[in-house]
Amino acid sequence: MNIDNLTTEETKILELLKTVMDPEVAVNIVDLGLIYEVHYQEERKRIHVVTTLSTRGCPLGDTIMQNIEVVIQSVYPGMDVDVELTWEPEWTPDMITEDGRKAIDG
Repeated sequence: MNIDNLTTEETKILELLKTVMDPEVAVNIVDLGLIYEVHYQEERKRIHVVTTLSTRGCPLGDTIMQNIEVVIQSVYPGMDVDVELTWEPEWTPDMITEDGRKAIDG
């Protein structure tokens, strides 16, 4: 995972992605640990996000990926948003942040 050492703009994008929820567990995708990388390339007018899903058969995977693109484009119009789905490393519950655990536990 590469969400450490982000630029200021990449940190803003990561915060923005906290508005994208996984509807099955009502926790945002960042705190679930589903975002692996965020790359902001101003000169290329491109934002690249590497994400995963909690399971390969996630019935809402397409919706989550589309929501990532919509949310980013709402704040960064004119940028090419590329959402890449990966299965490596495989997601595990250990990737959930402390805030995510609090949200799940209520």
